[in-house]
Amino acid sequence: MMNEKFDWGKLNHLQLGRYAEYFTKMEFTLLGFDVYEPEVDDKGIDFIIRKDENKFYEIQVKSIFKGNYTFMSKDKFILRTNLYLVLVLFNEGKSPELYLIPSNAWLQKDELLVNFDYIGKKSKPEWGINLSRKNFPKLSKYKFDKVVKTL
Repeated sequence: MMNEKFDWGKLNHLQLGRYAEYFTKMEFTLLGFDVYEPEVDDKGIDFIIRKDENKFYEIQVKSIFKGNYTFMSKDKFILRTNLYLVLVLFNEGKSPELYLIPSNAWLQKDELLVNFDYIGKKSKPEWGINLSRKNFPKLSKYKFDKVVKTL
């Protein structure tokens, strides 16, 4: 029997995205980070976290439910050392799974973290996450609980 608390199918795309952001903020808060929200979300940054006065990190949150691909536009998600992506995976009947991916990970050639420039096409260049069955095991190195300890 499915846990009704985790009946993600009841939520629309925007509600899932909002839940993912709030859930992620609370996870960082539980770990002692200060969480700051920008006044305007026009730079592809959902929030900023800070552990001490010397280090801060910009966080973009993406969620996936019943899919295997998500992306960030390259003009908003500009790779740098203090930018991280939190991927929130929603599986029916289960608590969300979190992954924390440094943006610079997209600099490596990889089938999981993909790069599309779409030269001569209508689509904007993007950084993507390809969660095919073959690539899914590669995501494990980005488990939230493991990567957050490095911040």
